Amino acid sequence: MSPVTRIAADIGGTFTDIAVVLPDGRVATRKIPSTPPNFADAVVSGVTSLLGELGSPLAAIEQVLHGCTVATNAILEHKGARTALITTRGFRDVLELQRVRVPALYDPLFEKPKALVPRRLRFEVTERLDAAGGVVTALSRDDVEAAIAAIGEADVEAVAVCFLHSYANPAHEREAGEMVRAALPDRFLSLSIDILPQKREYERTSTTVINAYVGPPVSRYMRAMIDDLHAAGVGGRLMVMQSSGGVIDAESVVHKPAQIVECGPAAGVIGALEVAGASGYRNVITLDMGGTTAKASLIEDGRLSMAAEYEVGGGMSSRSALAGGGGYALKLPVIDISEVGAGGGSIVWIDKAGALKVGPQSAGAVPGPVCYGAGNDEPTVTDANVVLGYLNPNALAGGTVPIDAGLSRTAIEAKVARPLGRDLLETAYGIHQVANTNMMRAVKAVTTYRGRDPRDFAMFAFGGNGGIHAVDLARALQVREVIVPVAAGVFSAVGLLFAKLEVNETAAFLQLASQARTEDARRVFGSLRQRIVPLLGVPESRIRFEPQADARFKGQGFELTVPFDADVLTAPTAAMFERFAAAFTAEHVARYGHSFNDAFPVEIVNLRLVGTVHADRGPAISASAAARPAAATSRDVYFGSRHGSIATPVIGRGALDRTARQGPFIIEEYEGTSVVPPDCTARLDGVGNIIIALP
Repeated sequence: MSPVTRIAADIGGTFTDIAVVLPDGRVATRKIPSTPPNFADAVVSGVTSLLGELGSPLAAIEQVLHGCTVATNAILEHKGARTALITTRGFRDVLELQRVRVPALYDPLFEKPKALVPRRLRFEVTERLDAAGGVVTALSRDDVEAAIAAIGEADVEAVAVCFLHSYANPAHEREAGEMVRAALPDRFLSLSIDILPQKREYERTSTTVINAYVGPPVSRYMRAMIDDLHAAGVGGRLMVMQSSGGVIDAESVVHKPAQIVECGPAAGVIGALEVAGASGYRNVITLDMGGTTAKASLIEDGRLSMAAEYEVGGGMSSRSALAGGGGYALKLPVIDISEVGAGGGSIVWIDKAGALKVGPQSAGAVPGPVCYGAGNDEPTVTDANVVLGYLNPNALAGGTVPIDAGLSRTAIEAKVARPLGRDLLETAYGIHQVANTNMMRAVKAVTTYRGRDPRDFAMFAFGGNGGIHAVDLARALQVREVIVPVAAGVFSAVGLLFAKLEVNETAAFLQLASQARTEDARRVFGSLRQRIVPLLGVPESRIRFEPQADARFKGQGFELTVPFDADVLTAPTAAMFERFAAAFTAEHVARYGHSFNDAFPVEIVNLRLVGTVHADRGPAISASAAARPAAATSRDVYFGSRHGSIATPVIGRGALDRTARQGPFIIEEYEGTSVVPPDCTARLDGVGNIIIALP
């Protein structure tokens, strides 16, 4: 076997997944418990163990592709850097005012999350530009110096600078930034003109603050990961997944860490795009259910669904015109992924009204579900699935994680079933269904809230628990097929191997499509091109550029991102703006169901340019990779009151072929488990995916 040169490592809240696709298409994986607080320990251990088993030297690794949740967790747990904000006088409270939206309209007790920068660390300085970038009031250097002095005494790790209309004229912001850098060289500095040179004061301020807030923890994490890998003998580059679906060198991430806030979930969607496409599926809902959260995204007509802005830190991380306002705005390119706190480790509890609840609190990797026997006595979704017979009652992850099913039964009986006056199996099935209901919120956020009908899509299920819950969730949404890929339990790590080196840059461009000047568009795209090339660090001839634009109907408050004619980079014409307006109108109809019937003109707000490095096609996973023989066994499995408990065969993926097999049966693999209920069938397709058909 030739030496392995690329390996992927994805860190989750419960498990760390390692994956590599070998030259013959076989997928080699390792799944081990995550190791907080030093998550690098699990990565180094997993990489060393897997490559040792394959007989491949560590020194041959050229790239370690990495997905992590360090930036997201810093926000969710409010454990980011102590951050200060310097802003234009009169705009100190932008972070508090947000968009003046309340996501829970009829909840009088709703409270927005606290601002990442407390008011005492938000400093106003005298300066003012007009919307065109003209200087109305000069920057007061005395005010900036006073702010710097206060910051220096406040034990602040990071500083964000965001001035009104700086996207039109960066002079004041650059000057203030130079003063901060000279006086406080050891502080992490984030300027809005570098992070988000666009209109929208709250979104720009919030994104710049997020970048500063996660900067120090991300920087420490990346440098520790690089050092630990090098110390173990891995000499290659650490490449990190971005929220937009591309990868970039870890050194670049350190300067703009906000771009990896949702990098963990993005990898699985990239893998789903490739694998589902290879099987002929162009319209799929991705469902990624791990140990802590469940994530959903949409692939439509073979294309990713992107969000130009996002919210993180609310009850559900998402982007939707119909839901939002409860988190922190992140206006950077993000794969449109909705995320809820529903995973295998989500803790089950009963509220004051006696209602059964699941999550968002999680038992995590340590101590983990009750069945781990590591000290947790609060039942989790995994414990319910053990009681139901969906999971092996003796061990998980191919026997590497021993479990005690008796502990699960005892915990659910004592903490849930008895207080509710319910039967044990009925209670466990109720927990399973409540978890599905929670996940349905995430699926609807990327489908019905976007004007898409779930019945027009197949469901692509992965993550350690995706195959266990997907069929019941698909049934509730009237989805007719569920796809479970090879190595589904570590599929986010597999997805990293498909990611390409990519950079996304943007610039403000406020012109009506009917009046836009082609020379202006070409000039702006040219400047974006010049910014992208050095960031990618490869010859320009290897880069594929994809122009896009954010647009709206004049008078609207929010935009949609729509592809632009590639000719704008070389030979722009007025006709391309007409075609863009038509494409925008069509997307508006698909998203919102109407288009104003030409009553309002289309207005371009920002121009975007995505630079992607040309590379060989991603790894080809062969059907033979799925054919891992496993001894068939049987156990009692509960499928709800309709079917009750049934003695159910437990097989490996290799026991399936192209012929549909009638359920019920359980498919048990090293990386995860899939449940096929009595009224469903399952088969393998040409690349080894399990295709579960619902009635």
